[in-house]
Amino acid sequence: MSKQDTARGAIEALMAGYEKLGYVSDEQIATALFLAQKLEKPLLVEGPPGVGKTELAKATAEYLGLNMIRLQCYEGLDEGKALYEWQYGKQLLYTQVLKEKLGDVMQGAKTLDESMTRLGGFEDVFFSEQFLQTRPLLEALRSDDGVVLLIDEIDKSDDEFEAFLLEILSDYQISIPELGTVKAKKPPLVFLTSNNTREIGDALKRRCLHLYIPFPDAVRENTILQARVPELNDGLRANVVDFVQKLREMDLKKPPAVSETIDWARTVVLLNMDVLDSDFVKNTLNVLLKFKSDIEAAESDLPRLMRESLHPKESGTAAE
Repeated sequence: MSKQDTARGAIEALMAGYEKLGYVSDEQIATALFLAQKLEKPLLVEGPPGVGKTELAKATAEYLGLNMIRLQCYEGLDEGKALYEWQYGKQLLYTQVLKEKLGDVMQGAKTLDESMTRLGGFEDVFFSEQFLQTRPLLEALRSDDGVVLLIDEIDKSDDEFEAFLLEILSDYQISIPELGTVKAKKPPLVFLTSNNTREIGDALKRRCLHLYIPFPDAVRENTILQARVPELNDGLRANVVDFVQKLREMDLKKPPAVSETIDWARTVVLLNMDVLDSDFVKNTLNVLLKFKSDIEAAESDLPRLMRESLHPKESGTAAE
């Protein structure tokens, strides 16, 4: 078997393995995952909200049998919340203890220099491991067995935080002034996700492999529902997918995501629906759409959506 065939076989095995876990990928996604693991490169996953970017990291952790460490990004996130911080309360307590023992520490010191030398040794203790509070990034670097590190919604963070990440993404290490350089014992498999709310910097992109996940086509979305909501029959599943696909063609503030398609399919099962009639669709549009203006637009266009997306032959009953 050629090396090319071996690589293709590994990519196909990834697709099959992820599907068993309920995550339906495609060849492009599986290839990106294969390369990220083999090249030990971070994977920047972009796309609309709800297309499965975060779920991809979760599925990868499950597939590889690794723990997942998640860092949720937000505006104002800094290294104190992402990497480490010092336990000031514990340091303060130590200061009180040191004051009580100061006489014993200084006993026998005959000069100011000797006294300062003794105090200097205790000063170093303040910034030692016993006072260090690790955060997600440092935990990932220090893992003995390796982890999946998810840096979620990087586009919500600041440019300064992006710059802070560059050393970690390049060399899987970070410099801590008080402790020196911490290098990963085993490089984590890093996923960064972005909803494209702002442009990600070139420096960060250069350090990552890139994967864009769009809304799935009808065939893939049908397969996703089959994996995630297996109790839904074939006809209703096709109706759900077709209706959602038609909704996404509308000019909506937020088109329904895959996660919302799954929720709607589960709603069909929960309410024991045999057919998607107008009343059911109207009453459950809030499962698919999250803005009042989008719901109103869909309601006003409901007759056309029902006519073009629901198939009497598949559902067993004519749609209203």
